[in-house]
Amino acid sequence: MGSEMDPLLLAWSYFRRRKFQLCADLCTQMLEKSPYDQAAWILKARALTEMVYIDEIDVDQEGIAEMILDENAIAQVPRPGTSLKLPGTNQTGGPSQAIRPITQAGRPITGFLRPSTQSGRPGTMEQAIRTPRTAYTARPITSSSGRFIRLGTALFEYIFHHENDVKTALDLAALSTEHSQYKDWWWKVQIGKCYYRLGMYREAEKQFKSALKQQEMVDTFLYLAKVYMSLDQPVTALNLFKQGLDKFPGEVTLLCGIARIYEEMNNSSSAAEYYKEVLKQDNTHVEAIACIGSNHFYSDQPEIALRFYRRLLQMGVYNCQLLNNLGLCCFYAQQYDMTLTSFERALSLAENEEETADVWYNLGHIAVGIGDVNLAHQCFRLALVNNNHHAEAYNNLAVLEMRKGHVEQARALLQTASSLAPHMYEPHFNFATISDKIGDLQRSYVAAQKAEAAFPDHVDTQQLIKQLKQHFAML
Repeated sequence: MGSEMDPLLLAWSYFRRRKFQLCADLCTQMLEKSPYDQAAWILKARALTEMVYIDEIDVDQEGIAEMILDENAIAQVPRPGTSLKLPGTNQTGGPSQAIRPITQAGRPITGFLRPSTQSGRPGTMEQAIRTPRTAYTARPITSSSGRFIRLGTALFEYIFHHENDVKTALDLAALSTEHSQYKDWWWKVQIGKCYYRLGMYREAEKQFKSALKQQEMVDTFLYLAKVYMSLDQPVTALNLFKQGLDKFPGEVTLLCGIARIYEEMNNSSSAAEYYKEVLKQDNTHVEAIACIGSNHFYSDQPEIALRFYRRLLQMGVYNCQLLNNLGLCCFYAQQYDMTLTSFERALSLAENEEETADVWYNLGHIAVGIGDVNLAHQCFRLALVNNNHHAEAYNNLAVLEMRKGHVEQARALLQTASSLAPHMYEPHFNFATISDKIGDLQRSYVAAQKAEAAFPDHVDTQQLIKQLKQHFAML
């Protein structure tokens, strides 16, 4: 008679090895034989939850409804450095927009793709539909507190994550809080999560504050800071993170939270300082290494950026984006032997057409740098073949067409670029310059004003507007 493993232990073994479907199927078989087996119910609920689990602390995926139909009122003219919605009021530290590209939200492109870093607040429905969104989390997936012991907690997680029924989850959490005589901090955090998901930020804030009074936990600080960020109160969120650091000195997630806020407020120098603090505590933190590397690259220090990206490669990060960045760093650091091989590997690792387009676009820059205009032209064309919404490629292709003397083609490409990315100043400025040269002063003036709105400190735009005003004064 062969010795067989106990089904519950086998199911638990599947769960520990992250084979959640096998675990759930085995639990279902056990429950058919004994429907009241609580251990099997809990394990099945956990397995089904883990199959769809996303860390709520980090993922803040705004839908089109939240972007366009947001009814939360904010100050129209906030004090500098107190709002994320109007980035023009808080540009402090770091390289200018002429060197470091920005997103349509008006913030510099970050070194690490996180939920909401690329989106910001679109001005029109069309921009909202085109806005890139991601459901990947930059933070390692963790359970909120490890409290999956009772059936009630497992049931809540199942309803909240697997069924996505926030209303029922809220009712269960409210009844459980009442049953525990309002003394269980965990249930208060869950009620706060439900309120947050329902867009009731002030109610969520009360629950998280109440939970912190009973039990100070890192995750509760992170949830509360997330509420303040949704309410556009970054300074309050920063103060909260600093309070958390008093209770939990050196906590990486809190330090990283502070760095992210500074980065969103365009304060690149303070963000870099806090990312360095993160690396003192955890020298394998991918986000911190990537962001510091990006900051050095845009601060005209490609050799130092190369060290950080090489560190990521040594840690086992091997993807298209990293090799793309390595290729650019090698080129600008004059290590030409590694440049093309890095880009070749990046192309082979590209997972979608957008990534391929970005690699070809950067190869176009390399071609311009070595003076091969025909190769640059082909690279920008290939970027547009892979992604016909690539505004930067349209802009650069227009510059090359203008060099060849194809004025109308260049203007058409620039108009396409400016309609795809109204937040970029380059297409507006280039269109204004071309229009000025061919005598279309009215269009030149309109485009120059758009360029100035996108980048107020651009000297060439200011000179062009001044020159055009003098022309108009003479008429």
